[in-house]
Amino acid sequence: MSAPQTVISADSHICEIEACYAEIDPRFKDRAPKAIFDEKAGAVLEVSDLGIRVPMGLVCTGGRPPEDFGRAVPWEEIHPAGFDPKERVAIQDDEGVQAEVLYPSMGMVLCNHPDIDYKKACFDAYNRWLEGFCKHNPQRLIGVGQAAVRTIDEGIEEVRTIKSQGFRSVMLQGDPELKDYDHPCYDPFWEACVDLGLPVSFHILTTKDGIMDRIRGKSTLTRQINTIRGVQNIAMLMVLGGVFDRHPDLKVVLVESDAGWLPHFKFRMDHAYERHRHHLDTTELQRTPGEYVDENIYVTFQDDYSVKYVTGGLEMSRVLWATDFPHSDGTYPNTREVIAQVTEGVSERDRNAMLYGNAAALYGIGS
Repeated sequence: MSAPQTVISADSHICEIEACYAEIDPRFKDRAPKAIFDEKAGAVLEVSDLGIRVPMGLVCTGGRPPEDFGRAVPWEEIHPAGFDPKERVAIQDDEGVQAEVLYPSMGMVLCNHPDIDYKKACFDAYNRWLEGFCKHNPQRLIGVGQAAVRTIDEGIEEVRTIKSQGFRSVMLQGDPELKDYDHPCYDPFWEACVDLGLPVSFHILTTKDGIMDRIRGKSTLTRQINTIRGVQNIAMLMVLGGVFDRHPDLKVVLVESDAGWLPHFKFRMDHAYERHRHHLDTTELQRTPGEYVDENIYVTFQDDYSVKYVTGGLEMSRVLWATDFPHSDGTYPNTREVIAQVTEGVSERDRNAMLYGNAAALYGIGS
């Protein structure tokens, strides 16, 4: 059974260059991320006040084999489709991709910057740049705006601006500036997202949990494997905190989180709620936790082959495939082969939903 002729990537990325922050608030001009070359790290975006150097050549490896990921590449060797919309559409054509939902790269790192005012300035500048990028072909380049949410009122204004910029979703930092995301203070913000038709996205690696945990054993590969823990924790706190009882139409996307773990995750929450809610502190829910996962939470994956083995335990209308271009976990330039592998044995209805229909419905693509 062949894949659909047209597929949509629900998680792809921009490779930020210095120009992405050119329109930053003038108060932060001297602190804007700077593009430099480091002899050991290669192409780097530097946040000088923190001493942070993000190795963009290691983050955005599109077109290079895994054996070459650790090489210190100059900016000239980074695939231009990461920041040039014409090149991006050409890559989509090569890979048989109709459209991509676009997330940041450097912006993920900035989510953990301790200065919320600086984050706000960077997010706003990036959003302005991304608006221009997506205007090249708004039916194929689907932007996701970043919001800092320093206050609830300002956060509502941010999502209104994001909607006006033509973006189809809002990405929040994994660790909020205010109370955690299950707190009722967010209720007006969630309602604004629902009213505007903006799904709320949480991308891996934007929380401290999952990437700041201590390593057991000698292998540092565990850091890479732990990356989905942060968004799993967000899902738990929002489900068990009653967020979806208060906002049944709220749509939350766990981005680059894989999907094969969800059936067991639902079981663990259902089991805990059934057996232990009477003696542990939790919100009384109208439904079982797993039902909220199936109704309100979406997940994206690219090469998680376990998905095809657990389709019976997934709400398949909430599972979205992605290329992750141009990141090191991405499918390029083998997208068609990866699609064939991860959908082997999956019903035609479920394959079409994962590869196209679910993203088209969630983001209004092609309508």
